[in-house]
This record gives sequence, C-alpha cells and structure tokens, in this order.
Amino acid sequence: MADLLIELFSEEIPARMQGRAAADLKKLVTNGLVEAGLTYASAGAFSTPRRLTLSVEGLLDASPDTRVERKGPKVGAPEKALQGFLRGAGLSMDDLEIRDDKKGQVYFASIAKPGRPAADIIAGVMDSTIRNFPWPKSMRWGTGSLRWVRPLHSILCILSREEGAEIVPFDIDGIKSGNVTQGHRFMAPGDITVSSFDDYAQKLKSAFVMLEAQERADHIWNDATNQAFAQGLELVDDKALLAEVAGLVEWPVVLMGAIAEDFFDLPGEVLQTSMREHQKFFSVKNPKTGRIEKFVTVANRETADNGATILAGNQKVLFARLSDAKFFWENDLRIASAGAAPWIESLDHVTFHNKLGSQAARIDRIAALARDIAPTVGADADLSEAAARFAKADLSSEMVYEFPELQGLMGKYYANHAGHPVEVANAATEHYSPLGPGDDVPTAPVSVAVALADKLDTLTGFWAIDEKPTGSKDPFALRRAALGVIRLLLENEVRVPLSDLIGKGLTQLEDKAATEHSAASGNLLAFFHDRLKVYLKDAGIRHDVIDACLAMAGNDDLTLVVKRARALSDLLGTEDGTNLLQGFKRANNILSQAEDKDGVEYSFGADVKWARDDTEIALFNALKTQGKAISTAIEAEDFAAAMGGMAALRAPIDAFFEAVQVNAESDIVRRNRLNLLGQIRKICSEVADLTKVEG
Repeated sequence: MADLLIELFSEEIPARMQGRAAADLKKLVTNGLVEAGLTYASAGAFSTPRRLTLSVEGLLDASPDTRVERKGPKVGAPEKALQGFLRGAGLSMDDLEIRDDKKGQVYFASIAKPGRPAADIIAGVMDSTIRNFPWPKSMRWGTGSLRWVRPLHSILCILSREEGAEIVPFDIDGIKSGNVTQGHRFMAPGDITVSSFDDYAQKLKSAFVMLEAQERADHIWNDATNQAFAQGLELVDDKALLAEVAGLVEWPVVLMGAIAEDFFDLPGEVLQTSMREHQKFFSVKNPKTGRIEKFVTVANRETADNGATILAGNQKVLFARLSDAKFFWENDLRIASAGAAPWIESLDHVTFHNKLGSQAARIDRIAALARDIAPTVGADADLSEAAARFAKADLSSEMVYEFPELQGLMGKYYANHAGHPVEVANAATEHYSPLGPGDDVPTAPVSVAVALADKLDTLTGFWAIDEKPTGSKDPFALRRAALGVIRLLLENEVRVPLSDLIGKGLTQLEDKAATEHSAASGNLLAFFHDRLKVYLKDAGIRHDVIDACLAMAGNDDLTLVVKRARALSDLLGTEDGTNLLQGFKRANNILSQAEDKDGVEYSFGADVKWARDDTEIALFNALKTQGKAISTAIEAEDFAAAMGGMAALRAPIDAFFEAVQVNAESDIVRRNRLNLLGQIRKICSEVADLTKVEG
C-alpha cells in the first residue's frame, strides 16, 4: 500500500473556480485510478489561490493480474479467420481450447494480463487529467499547447510508503513532475521538498500557507468577530464574501479599519454593497444603532508595521469609493423629492423587449394589472396602482446604475424620502420577491398585488410572443416567475382563478400580440401546473396525487388544488387510504370491463332491494351515509373531512369484495352490483380522479 500526493502549482486561480476545481481533480484522478484497477482507502482534495492538491491514501502498489477470455471462430472455420484471431490475441494454437457452444464447437482463448505498477498508471491518469481538465476558462502561454486556468509552474506527484517516497515521473509540455513545492509568494518563496502529505501540510503551514479553504475561512471569521467584539461592534454576516476572500489569500491576516464619519448617513446596504463589490471588505456595525461604522479587510501577508500601510491604502481607496456613493445618494434624493419624474420619464427610452415595448409601457401594464388584482388580495386599488408606477423608478437612479443589486431597496429609501405612503415604499422592494425557493414571500396586500402583477406581466408577455422556456434554457427566468406567482397565491391563501389573472395580463398587451397568440392562456396555465408539481413534489406530495387533483374542476384555483392534494396525500399515507385506493381501482376495473363488454354505463339504478348479502346491504348504507357527508364536506372545501368520509368506506368495500361475486349468474343482481360499484366510483371521484393515482 502507498499514499499518493499530487499538487498542481500555478499562478492565482480565481476564487470562484477553486472549490469546483479541487472536486474535479479528485473525481478525474480517482476515477482514472479505479478504472485501471487501483483501489484506495480515502481521498481528499484541497485548494488555495495558487495550488490544487489531492491526497489519496491506501492505494494499491499495482493493479491486480487479470485473465480475459475471448471467444474465437467456430471449429472448422476458414484458416484465414483462425489465424487472424490468433494474431489479434497474440497466441498460438496450443493456447486455445475447444468448448461446446449453442451453434457447435468454438475456439476460446484465455489471455493473462499482468498488473501494472501504480506509478505507471498514475502517470497516464495525470497526463489525461491535466490535458483535459474542465476549467470554465483556460489559457495558453509560452510556446506549448497546454491550456490551464493560469500558467502552470510545477507538478508535485509522489508515492509515499514506510520505506520512503518516490517521484512518479512524467512530463507535461516540459513541466516535469517532482517532489518540490513553493511556500507563500512573499513570506516564504523558496523551494520545499516533501515526502508525504503530512510532511507537505506541515511544511506549508511553516511556510505561511493554510492548505484548507475552510481553515482559512474559519480563521478570517473568528479573528474578525473577535476584533469587532473587542470594540463593542458586530461583524455583518456575509457567507458568500467569506468564501470568496478565503480563496484570495493563502495566509489570511485580518485588519480592521474605520469608515469616515462623512459616510455614516449612507444607507447601510449602500455601504455594505460598495465595500463588498469593490473592495471585498466585510462590514462592521454598531449593534446599538445598527449603523455600519468600520470595515474588515483581509491581507495576504504579515508586515513589519502590522498592516498599517495596507490599511491606510485601503482606507484611501474606500474614501474615494464612498465619496462617489455619497454623491449618487444625495443627487438621487433631490430627484426623488421632486417626484422622481425624470426617472419615470426616462424609462420610456429603455427597451424591455423589442416585441414588448419599453419599460414605461411595461409599467403601465403592471399598474393596470395591480389595480385589477388589488380587491382579490385585500389591497387598496389606488395605492396598488401608485405603488406599481413608482416600484421601478429607481432603475433610472445613479445608485442602482452603479449597484444593480440594490434595485428595489433604493426605491424604498427614495419613496420614504419623498413622503409616499409606507405601502408604496415597501412595494418598491417587495414586488421583486420571491426571487427563489428560500426567499421570503410578501404578505402586505399592496406588495402582493404589485408582485403578482409584475410576474404575470412577464409571463403573459413572453407567452404572447412565443418566447417560452425550452429544455434547460430559460433566459427570461420564466420558471422562477411562475414559482413566484404560485408562492404568492399559496402562502397568502389567495383564492382566485389563475386563468382570470392570465386573461387580464394578456388583455394589457398590444392587440396584435394577444390576438396572434390566443392559445397562450391555456398553455400558460399548463405551465403553472407543471411548476406547481415541482413545488409540491419538494413538499413531499407525489406527482400522481397532484395529477389526480389537477384533473378536477377548478384546477386554476391553486390554493384549492393544494388543499385537496395535501388532504389526499395524508389519506393515502394511511392504511385505510391505501386499501381504499385498491378497492376503488378494483371497482373501477370491473366497471370498465363490464361497460366495454355491455356497451352501457353503470352509473345509476342501484337498489338495496336487490341486495343478496349482508355486506352488500352494509355497503349500500355506508355509501348513502358517507356519500352525503363527503359531498357536504367538498362543498365546504373541508377536504380533511371528505377524506375522513372516504376512509370510512374502506371496511365495507373490502368486506363486499371478500364476500360477493359482482358478475353473478342473475343479470338483475349483476347489473345492480355493477351500479353499486358505479356509486363507489362516483363518490370517490368527487374527491379526486383516483384513476391517476398509482398503486
């Protein structure tokens, strides 16, 4: 057994690519080793800005010997065919044996393949891995043909055993493998010779390189939070930035700097965004005021002045950046105070889509839709329209132009500053939500109205011009918009026929677009149903249960569909529900066969006077009692009660099938029993289309 250590040392790898690259290195190498017959005990991959590392423990010293059997020509086949087989297998006639086969006697060859040393296999696997590495972007340099994310400087590849380590020799475009790596670029730039992974990790740590990304991230977070705590402050959580910064440094040194008081009046989100996007700084806030007052930067080296020079340079650059942000903020506030008319007017010159007009035209449609939707969600129609007209005004602001991710949020600040009602201000931010499965759903009625209008306009617009998602392609994020509508309706328990909302959206479009795509409404409703299946599947409801509920009337009332689906799913999760489903399917199958054979429909006329068995009478009584209860519950949309009534039918249906032969010799009794099964089908079908449920 041996341990394998690989390091690919290069110029700086972009932080966003490091984690995936380490995983790809592990997958490509270990898959290649296993395919060649080299099994191993464990493997771990690591990344820093300048290196990808793989450690494989418990690797076989060589691939095992194998024996392959090859079937040759039939005995008596032409000599030419036999000689060709022998040449291809590298054998002679003495190496062949004759076996009986389905078509007679056949020559078979048994070919021994000796195992290969681990080093030989590793060299081949590494050549293939490096030359075919799946970087999102790669480059060539010098005169070679090798492509890598950044110039590749060295390759470390050694096999370690108790008796020592050996270099696995190979050459990639003049880069020869060895047992040497480099320490920190500035603090320990010399060569480091290593003999094992433990030796490698320890020597790198001594040379100011933290190999594990998580260790670097933990060090940054712990040091930064401790420094903030010591000053009575709090570090603002930013997991994405933490992961990125951990990929920018090999030896993180945490430094805390102050933000000039000139910028304390800027919204916290502006400060945080400007520092994160431009400088990769963490924000530090005063917990008493919530104001961001300091920042944390992470250097890649220790310095004699403890980072003072680095910090001074960063603060100088930050001052310039925040001065720009302050200028944008003050200028935007002046425009917002005057009613934001220049922003709104400028949107008339911004194209939303060449077939759907300008942003201003789109805002007109959204405003009209929001007014129509408002009564449905309990919102004031005038406020909803006003909120829709202001919601996207900040798209023309200088701050959002500089920081697009602040759209909506800045609109809220500007609306508050201009004295708009709080509902209008909140809708500016909230109408974009929910943006994803984990995003909060607005609950304020005006925000819900504008959010629905915004997403419905997007969906109906692109459906009308036949720009639907295809396969994995969804350039206009229509699936996300549909899921947003679904969550807005369901989580706010909005009861409205979705087809009505779709129709209202289509009527806001140009007559030409709506007329040429009159089928858009039905197609879009089907798209919503598909998205609903995905949403409910994630909630643990089976697709066939959802199909059974979508087959019912009122399937464009998604809140109603989901209430029904959850109740049916709960019923089918019980023993009564499972057995009832089997009873229904048995009844339905017998009915279908009899109706096909007889050419009639057995859906009426069952009479208890023709009952010949106690179980038959009991089923009549149960259907009469529970049928009324189920119908009453369905009318009241009390699906839990309806399912309870269904569950009560399980025992009498089971008993009936155990005791009675439906296709009796008497035609009268047979027809009566078939009509009794028709009642079962009718009552069960009031709850859901159980024919679509599997099992």
